[in-house]
Amino acid sequence: MASLQDQLLKAGLTTKQKTRQANSAKRKKNKQQRSGVEHGASLQEQVKQDLALSKAEKLAKDSELNEAKNIELAHKEQQLRIKQILEHHQLTGVKGESEYNYTFDNKVKKLALDTITHKALVNGRLALCGLNEITYIVTSETAEKVAELDKSLILVQNDKIEAEETDENDPYADYQIPDDLMW
Repeated sequence: MASLQDQLLKAGLTTKQKTRQANSAKRKKNKQQRSGVEHGASLQEQVKQDLALSKAEKLAKDSELNEAKNIELAHKEQQLRIKQILEHHQLTGVKGESEYNYTFDNKVKKLALDTITHKALVNGRLALCGLNEITYIVTSETAEKVAELDKSLILVQNDKIEAEETDENDPYADYQIPDDLMW
């Protein structure tokens, strides 16, 4: 059976020149497909996909870095706010001969206070806060504000002492033990 080209040639609908041109175009098309010109087009698609993927990764990395910077900035801002509160509300001029012991960074420290300040600290009206190895004496309200921001900065904040119930049979009920007893 003859091909369609042969049938068209016999019928006189085409010429040998046109059939050669058609065959040549067909061969070129097949050769391009085999040589990878179309593979080059898919390679371009792959490059575009890789480029889009790398852009997406870069955006994700940049957003993570920005988030980390924002968190660090917020932490610094909070530390500066705490420092400002402590420096503004600290009590000064309370030096005296009474010593108050407290722990700061796992070390026992002594603070020389006058008797009024010492009693206020023991009763919970005053508190001790520590920041950057500096101890601040502040009111209990200020200590509560600082505790809202960072609870770890509160060194000493005593609860207000309520009157304890005494036992009727206690032989020492008439003798009260002072809270500020010095040893």
